[in-house]
Amino acid sequence: MSELLPCPHRPPCPGCPRFGEGLADNPGLASLAELAADAGLPLRLHEAPCGHGHRHRGRLAVRGRIDTPRVGIFERGTHWVVDMPECRIHHPAINEVAGALRRAITDTRTAPYNEKTGRGLVRYVQVAVARDRGAAQIVIVGNCGRADRVDGLLQALIERLGARMQGLFFSAQTERGNAILGATCERVAGAPMLEESIAGAQVFYPPDAFGQSNLDAYEQAVRRIGDHVPDGSDVVELYAGVGAIGLSLLRRVGRVRFNEVAEGSLAGLRAGVARLPEEDAARVEVHAGAAGDHAALARNAECVIVDPPRKGLEPSLLAALCEAPPRRLVYLSCDVGTLRRDVKALHQAGMGVRAVDAFDFFSYTAHVESLVLLAR
Repeated sequence: MSELLPCPHRPPCPGCPRFGEGLADNPGLASLAELAADAGLPLRLHEAPCGHGHRHRGRLAVRGRIDTPRVGIFERGTHWVVDMPECRIHHPAINEVAGALRRAITDTRTAPYNEKTGRGLVRYVQVAVARDRGAAQIVIVGNCGRADRVDGLLQALIERLGARMQGLFFSAQTERGNAILGATCERVAGAPMLEESIAGAQVFYPPDAFGQSNLDAYEQAVRRIGDHVPDGSDVVELYAGVGAIGLSLLRRVGRVRFNEVAEGSLAGLRAGVARLPEEDAARVEVHAGAAGDHAALARNAECVIVDPPRKGLEPSLLAALCEAPPRRLVYLSCDVGTLRRDVKALHQAGMGVRAVDAFDFFSYTAHVESLVLLAR
């Protein structure tokens, strides 16, 4: 882990409550360590390649006045935005985009969103950075129904960022509330998707697809999942997102059946499949819809991989896994509580825990990403 310079935004920025600390000191490990101990296993820790600029994705609120815009995150317990122009953990391209947006707001006289009045045109900016060349995919979230209402701002960003901008999108979000992106992302300029290489697979991220913030740490987890999947296996991946895990396995397994529900992630997954050689694409199936609706895929399967949201496995999927357990289940989790709940049910159904790993996806926070291998 590289040495960190002092952060100029702490306090009041709440983004890194454990700034500078490593995974081994994370209090969130306790419950996962207990799970490992109950199974008579060591807890394997994977420190993140972090230090400066390790976060490749950020969603930042835009508030303040035309002449003094603020681009950052909410101070804890409030809707006051902490401006963070020199964030130590964001990739430099994210800070560069935020700086260009501040200047563009002032130069084009485009008002930031005001929580109290519901007025102002710019609510949020989402930035995702490609690791290979540092180019940024940018989504401007507007408090208006049409991109032409902020056309001056969008053109100013294109001019300011040039080749540093991989793609520019507009998303309309006029409803009050905590939702960030609107229903659609309209492409204004650049490429329709961000392309990444993860564990040897070409992976595509549309602006409305889910993506991990720390891609280096995520790639560690994808490679570790590969350690748990025997060559030649038939694999079922549920909650697949854009398919990074299954696509990375395809060159050495029999076939991969993907399931995903979100339209943006499905578009990225299909783009990844379309990039495959014809003989590899023939060994892929994509099943769109909720994971619970495709629970039959997992019954008695050779190898199942799941990466559910915080609420854990859908009840119908968990029931199917317990009624007809797969030979192997690889469970990547962002919530240790729901992971332990699901593992308990699977254990009662005859599956045993064979490995437990922890990853530092959100360095300097109390979050721990967990990976558990279960076998029948």
